[in-house]
Amino acid sequence: MFTRFEPGRLLRLALKGDALASGGAGLLLVAASGPLAGPLGLPQPLLSWAGLLFLPWAALVGWLGTRPDLTTVTVWTVIVLNTIYVVDCVAVLILGWLSPTGLGIAVVLAQAAAVLALAQAQLLGLRQSTRPRRLAVA
Repeated sequence: MFTRFEPGRLLRLALKGDALASGGAGLLLVAASGPLAGPLGLPQPLLSWAGLLFLPWAALVGWLGTRPDLTTVTVWTVIVLNTIYVVDCVAVLILGWLSPTGLGIAVVLAQAAAVLALAQAQLLGLRQSTRPRRLAVA
């Protein structure tokens, strides 16, 4: 069901925070993927492509954070995609698909933790926004 609702303050902040973090990370990765690759032990093309993918994501979630109303399906999609991203980051490290340095591991885990925190804030914001409101009795 495509239930429409007015997003509350927390959900708007979580979406805009996601946009700022994703946009900042995207710009940094696109601009500095070469210099970052060595210290992080991550391939330069991976960093560049990740940065390029973060930019439209940032635009999308930023735009969603400004909408007067949203659908629950839209917000759940953002939450699920953020959660998948976190799982993918951890899986890359656990399964040994890449060989990052200690700094690279720390950066991957730190940004995964940040994305998880944003997803949790988005979930809490969704719940607060769609909770039935009690009318004040005068």
